[in-house]
Amino acid sequence: MSQDNPVIQEIRKTVCDLHAELVRYELVVWTAGNVSGRVPGEDLFVIKPSGVPYDELTPESMVVCDLDGNPVEGRYSPSSDTAAHAYVYRHMPEVGGVVHTHSTYATAWAARGEPIPCVLTAMADEFGGEIPVGPFALIGGDDIGRGIVKTLSGHRSPAVLMQNHGVFTIGDSPKAAVKAAVMCEDVARTVHIARQLGEPLPIAQEHVDRLYDRYQNVYGQRSHL
Repeated sequence: MSQDNPVIQEIRKTVCDLHAELVRYELVVWTAGNVSGRVPGEDLFVIKPSGVPYDELTPESMVVCDLDGNPVEGRYSPSSDTAAHAYVYRHMPEVGGVVHTHSTYATAWAARGEPIPCVLTAMADEFGGEIPVGPFALIGGDDIGRGIVKTLSGHRSPAVLMQNHGVFTIGDSPKAAVKAAVMCEDVARTVHIARQLGEPLPIAQEHVDRLYDRYQNVYGQRSHL
């Protein structure tokens, strides 16, 4: 299939390369964590194989799955989180990428079942408010996916802290989902440190809304064509 499909080949390479970013930003250890990417125009996504070390990943080792989580191409078994990713893709058609990590600080918040409060302008920019907590769910089925969708539907945050588990992030592309995972860990660390010094100061909702709108719609380069 993908040998004759340049789109799938490109998604395989993109997803493979983005796993190196999880290692670079110290969001994962050993073989934990995963990135997936939806294949545009197909009811398919590409995901990391289960239990394969990061330094051994190649585009060819990525696994192509259908939206029920069934592998349709690849010599490896897909990630143990495949059913969760598949559930997200089925129920959130706007999502083009999903990431899962056990990054230290964000997962510490998840272990307490506590959302990360929006006390930083960077949080208002990227997450549009607090980073919410999703329900506890066992790995293997689609319960995690159900929790992700239920928690993030109608929420501006692209990240959710799954209780006692870790971080899941979504984006309109795999790269956007990786960025959300990086930013989630960054703000989780900063807010944790702030709480060691005292109670962080909240940001008024009107300011959160203005910051989010500016970052999402004005910040960065825009095409002038």
